[in-house]
Amino acid sequence: MKSLQTQPASLRQINRLAKLMDAQFTFPGTNIKFGFDALLGLVPGAGDISTFAVSGYMVMVMSKNGASGFVLARMILNILIDAIFGAVPLIGDLFDVAFKANMRNMKLMDQYYTEGRHRGGAWKLIVPVLMLVFLIIVAIIYGVYKLIIGLF
Repeated sequence: MKSLQTQPASLRQINRLAKLMDAQFTFPGTNIKFGFDALLGLVPGAGDISTFAVSGYMVMVMSKNGASGFVLARMILNILIDAIFGAVPLIGDLFDVAFKANMRNMKLMDQYYTEGRHRGGAWKLIVPVLMLVFLIIVAIIYGVYKLIIGLF
């Protein structure tokens, strides 16, 4: 990654924010890092919404700094995975400690800006995700249909 002095101030800010959210603290006696994402996630509802908002802000800053559609789509996918699994009480908080969506997004930022990776549009990520969502919806509809048929 570019040295912090050569990055725009907004990118330095979200880099610090990502560390604060995902890797600010260490469990004593281990190398396991966690941040305010896991701590705020302990507050039902409000914690998950606040951490989702912070992650959304980070994507907005990346967008304003010219990130490609593909990078933004991958970042949003990381945030959605974190939000969905992180919403499960207690298990979601452990997931937050392990997954670290914001740090993953900073790695994507680093690869995009310094290595020139992840160029192009979002379609190569959006289409497979939409297909997966479609298949899940079809499976749910089929399951509901079988349940209704089984009841009558």
